[in-house]
Amino acid sequence: MIEFLIAIAVTAIAATLIVKKYQPHTVLLLAGLALFVATAIFFPSQDVVFRKSDPTGWIGFDIFEHIHGIMSYRLAGLGLIIMAAGGFAKYMDHIGATNAMVNICTRPLAFVGAPYVVLALGYAVGQALNIFIPSAAGLAMLLLVTLYPMLVRLGVSKAAAAAMIGTTSVLDLGPASGTANLAASTANIDVALFFAQYQIPLAAFIIPTICILTYFSAKYFDARDGHTVLASSIDTGMGDPDSDGETRTAPGFYALLPILPLTLILIFSKLFIDHIEIGVVTAMVIGALLGLFLEMIRCRHDMRAVFKGFMVFFKGMGNMFSGIISLIICAEFFAAGLKAIGAISFMITTAENAGFGIVGMMFVACILVAVTAVMTGSGNAAFFSFANLAPQITANSTAGAVSLLLPLQFTAGIARSLSPVSGVIIAVAEVAGCSPIDIVKRTAIPLIGALIVLFTYNVLFLTAA
Repeated sequence: MIEFLIAIAVTAIAATLIVKKYQPHTVLLLAGLALFVATAIFFPSQDVVFRKSDPTGWIGFDIFEHIHGIMSYRLAGLGLIIMAAGGFAKYMDHIGATNAMVNICTRPLAFVGAPYVVLALGYAVGQALNIFIPSAAGLAMLLLVTLYPMLVRLGVSKAAAAAMIGTTSVLDLGPASGTANLAASTANIDVALFFAQYQIPLAAFIIPTICILTYFSAKYFDARDGHTVLASSIDTGMGDPDSDGETRTAPGFYALLPILPLTLILIFSKLFIDHIEIGVVTAMVIGALLGLFLEMIRCRHDMRAVFKGFMVFFKGMGNMFSGIISLIICAEFFAAGLKAIGAISFMITTAENAGFGIVGMMFVACILVAVTAVMTGSGNAAFFSFANLAPQITANSTAGAVSLLLPLQFTAGIARSLSPVSGVIIAVAEVAGCSPIDIVKRTAIPLIGALIVLFTYNVLFLTAA
């Protein structure tokens, strides 16, 4: 019991610091270190997680050896996948391929007459684009440039348009998503199978739910605020998201480039051509190099700039390490500290003795992830902190780890857009000229509905399993 209380105290302090905008990476790293030190001093009989057959010889050094082990393991596998996806996404932005795809996908919405129907359909389009543009902030900025002005001119309020855009990446779908890759890796299944067999069936229920609730929620809040639906040509106040202020244009066929990696991953997998298998990193490298070759043809008059431009791919990989991969490592070290001190075993044993079962554990775990995501504004931090606990929680269940990982992953993304400190929500609120709290009020109804559908689906799935 005392171990659990220590873990609660350390976790509470860490959460408080993160809410006060201390750097989450450092906070989680130090929190994990504190838990390991407490274990080594007060509970030396506890087994140290990830202990190797040949440790350093002193438990003090063993603690830091864990960080080394986590870094080596993650960088060689999941970390490389996320970095390659991040580099590919950045290069697609650089050559204008992402913008070309967004323009083509959003253009048909302009022909739908009803503003709020367009708003609702805009979520579905944005969520589909999220499969190919895994960055929530990057997708939001692109939609703020393309879809947001169109919605405002059709007569939707700025707050309604911004709130919808703030929800477009809540499900983190597809093999390019860092959380999807972590979930698939933790469940020991192929990421293409995780996407096709688990994410898509659940998303098929959640996406229509969010669309419908977005329609009614937007109409309600706009009517309450006295907004009149009139088409206009007012200035929306949005500029191009590129930091250098340059509008990046590309041929229309460039819109096919962002979908190439996903296409290759799905075709050459156990779903279709199973005797040839291509990984995420390989597909991303192929896509990026194809983009480079096309740029060499298109901009052959300035090959020096084309060659230099490909550095965006490697810089994007570096940015993913400093932002996402390092967060995974720190969060996993924190989770390892919780395991080492015995807090996780205590919670699992308590829940099982209380008769919660796997369904009850799912609710408890999802609540913890949701609270963490709302407090920190980061779905990644929330999911990465708890994902590796799923196999232990579901060890005695016939449903398997994916039965917990799927709701945890979706809960983290949904709760992120319910957080007023989320980067995406702050960005769209600033463009709309309102407070993040106002945006969260508008996203609450669709996303709470999504959580209800999520839990219902998974309860039925777990019961059937």
